[in-house]
Amino acid sequence: MAQKELDRREFLAGLVGANGGMTYREDLHGNKVSLLGYGAMRLPTCDGGHANNWMKDASSKAIDQDEVNAHIDYALEHGVNYFDTSPAYCRGESETVLGRALSRHPRSSYFIATKLSNFAPQQYSLEACKKMFADSLAKLQTDYIDYYLLHAIGNGGFETFSKRYIENGAIDWLVEERKAGRIRNLGFSFHGDPKAFEWCIEHHDKYHWDFCQIQMNYVDWLHAKETNSRNLDAKYLYETLDAKNIPAIIMEPLLGGRLARFNYAVSAKLKALDPAKSIASWAFRFCGTFPRVLTILSGMTYREHLVENISTLSPLVPLTEHELAVLEEAAVLMLQNKTIPCNLCQYCMPCPYGLDIPGIFDQWNKACVEDRLPVSGEERYAVNRRKFLREYDRAIEHLRQAEHCIGCGRCLSHCPQRIDIPKRLAELDATVAEWRKEERNV
Repeated sequence: MAQKELDRREFLAGLVGANGGMTYREDLHGNKVSLLGYGAMRLPTCDGGHANNWMKDASSKAIDQDEVNAHIDYALEHGVNYFDTSPAYCRGESETVLGRALSRHPRSSYFIATKLSNFAPQQYSLEACKKMFADSLAKLQTDYIDYYLLHAIGNGGFETFSKRYIENGAIDWLVEERKAGRIRNLGFSFHGDPKAFEWCIEHHDKYHWDFCQIQMNYVDWLHAKETNSRNLDAKYLYETLDAKNIPAIIMEPLLGGRLARFNYAVSAKLKALDPAKSIASWAFRFCGTFPRVLTILSGMTYREHLVENISTLSPLVPLTEHELAVLEEAAVLMLQNKTIPCNLCQYCMPCPYGLDIPGIFDQWNKACVEDRLPVSGEERYAVNRRKFLREYDRAIEHLRQAEHCIGCGRCLSHCPQRIDIPKRLAELDATVAEWRKEERNV
């Protein structure tokens, strides 16, 4: 981290509530926003599964409205006032569920963020964009949106970005909506093609972006390009926004949960800093240490996650230079694992051939994290091999496993992490096939 960032701790401390509660940051208009933001992509469900999961039947994937209400009540009571959703989240149910929960409270007590998630070609027209915005207002039971985003501007490449937002006049129309007060802050979230991000920055003097949402964590800070050469490191994104005085909203502070669970080597490094602190808390404190960060989004499916994250940021204790150095060491160690950079967002779903893509990758990553992947030459090779195959078959139905991927590539443009999904599935399947053969020969 640049020294000038470390020297601004007094700025951070000045935005902590007098009672030692939630830390707040001011947006460009002087609104105080909670440093923890509630992300409504991974809402609690009746069966405890992922709310975006298309693999389950309609009865089991229902969102638990009562539990969402309890989450929102607890969040507001403890200082969280930023709530992020999208028409695309939770199979299209997120805005409606969140609207029901928030409408039980005074409108002035919370900020709503939602998005123009016009991912399908039939949604590109200006008329379709206007309808999506109107539908969001209705579902969220409000007549204005506090923070409105162009959603995932780089997905699908710059040509797609142009069709979604430039050629159809959508950005110019959104600027007019901001002037009319139906949008209070206008920004964009970035995944994918760097050209889309650069275009928005180059046109900042015209559109005056009020904020930008980026993926940032202590792995992606310096190593996003190591995961995928087409990625942009979070350090570059943050510093570019900082230079333009554009507040940053952070998504994936935990990399879809991967920074909350580590193998022994990484966990031991973090626990040595402070045994009382959770593994996840370091990731939130890392993001919060940067003053241009307005809020840090977290999808908190379980109430204990909400409680812990509120505690971590109430108030924020910025990281020291030594702690930052240790997190960098942890990031390097993590990158040595054979994990697949899947954040379980489910954007690749549903697969037209029925594969459970996130589930497959999750099984592999869990095995990597738990140090139980078979490694040639180790005494535990056979035990680990057998355990992985047993867990893989138990969690993923046979017809949804990697061997059934035909390489159609329809998932590629939907992945925010830009994973070569067919290639990784083929590699994983080849490994599983080899291990099954070895098991038969035992």
